[in-house]
Amino acid sequence: MNGYLNESHFLMVEEGFTTRDLLENLLGELCQESDQQAFFVADLGDIVKKHLRFLKALPRVKPYFPVKCNGSEGVIRLLAELGAGFACANKAEITRVQGIGVPAERIFYSSPCKQVAHIRYAATHGVRLMAFDNEVELSKVARSHPRARMLLGITADSIPSAHPSMTFGTTLKSCRHLLETAKEQAVEVVGISFHLGSRGLEPQAFTQAVAAAQLVFDMGTELGFRMHLLDIGGGFPGTEDTRAPLEEVAAVMNSALDLYFPEGCGVDIVARPGRYYVTSAFTLAVSITALEEIPMEQPGSDGRCDSRTCPHLRGLLGLNFGGSLWHWDILIPLSAACFTQQRPCPEHPWHSSSLRGPQGHGEDRIADGLELPQLHVGDWLVFGNMGAYTITASSPLSACPQPQVTYAMSHMAWKAVQLFQGKPPQTEDDRESLCTPLSCGWEMAETLCVTPVFAPAGII
Repeated sequence: MNGYLNESHFLMVEEGFTTRDLLENLLGELCQESDQQAFFVADLGDIVKKHLRFLKALPRVKPYFPVKCNGSEGVIRLLAELGAGFACANKAEITRVQGIGVPAERIFYSSPCKQVAHIRYAATHGVRLMAFDNEVELSKVARSHPRARMLLGITADSIPSAHPSMTFGTTLKSCRHLLETAKEQAVEVVGISFHLGSRGLEPQAFTQAVAAAQLVFDMGTELGFRMHLLDIGGGFPGTEDTRAPLEEVAAVMNSALDLYFPEGCGVDIVARPGRYYVTSAFTLAVSITALEEIPMEQPGSDGRCDSRTCPHLRGLLGLNFGGSLWHWDILIPLSAACFTQQRPCPEHPWHSSSLRGPQGHGEDRIADGLELPQLHVGDWLVFGNMGAYTITASSPLSACPQPQVTYAMSHMAWKAVQLFQGKPPQTEDDRESLCTPLSCGWEMAETLCVTPVFAPAGII
């Protein structure tokens, strides 16, 4: 064991006991309390499953988890235990990851726009791998961190972005100039980075990006840099109801990588899967503190109520629902859990509803146009797929406390963590012991019965 995670960090659940069972138990306890704050239940076993699945689908790629996607301690500890690296966007995230003992060589300071003070902090704490995409950023690093190892961020000219103003990465025609400038300033460039987001799911877009990266690798080699690291970014699907499952995406990626960066060429490959790891692992429960009934101008003709319900949800000041909406996660409650009054939730009638956060706050809108059953003050709503961009790394300056997280893992998942310590199972008995149906929604025998290829812990 690496020592990042132990049984004191989560609840061990029996086989067949799901996180939904745990959620209902917790709700039953909260019914007796007057202060009913929102809370998460996180199935760490789901993250273990995702990790093993990623290693099977992309055996040449080492995952670096972006901490900004989910900075909760249980997630960081588990992924550290599994040997993943971490992509940090600022000093606070570096501090959070190093605070549990993750070595600097497993940290990528991935933000292309960094504060000088944060660059100096990374330098004094041994974090060397960084990214840049312009001369200003290059000069900051040259002055503040002469031992940095840089990845040049690119965006392929032929791949337009849906949000150009928010895109990082330089164009191909600017790459040689930036590489020459890095050479003049004695900054070590070791590879290329790109991030297509959801565009990475498109075969042509990803192939073009890898081809562009190969061209820039050649430029760097010509200028005397030892180019040996390629970062292919994120954009991997976080749920199963996406247009392309991981295996289909990985097939395209492996084909492009084998074409332009074949195995044995001396190039290590990393990726930054964020929502892929954590989206489906987290479930959120929130209580209703107020209801507004707003008459609609035109009664519906389909038998639904001719009014709009506006439930106000408690304990959401520190929760970033907006991040989920921006990334097109549909916030549909799994159920309306009427635990407080011990009555069955009615199936009809349904109301057109809008969800709001605590009253009196300007940023209180959560979602509109949801169809929900009749609700009452004190009832609970349960949301699935809430693990991505809802929990940030803790900060002493934060004025908004975030919902508490209860972590759970099945015995079988914990056994997988213990066996996969940066290496595949060592014996046939080890492999066979994992080839059984798993609890907590796993049922992933076919994934566990493989021998994944692990990249070395430190590849920089």
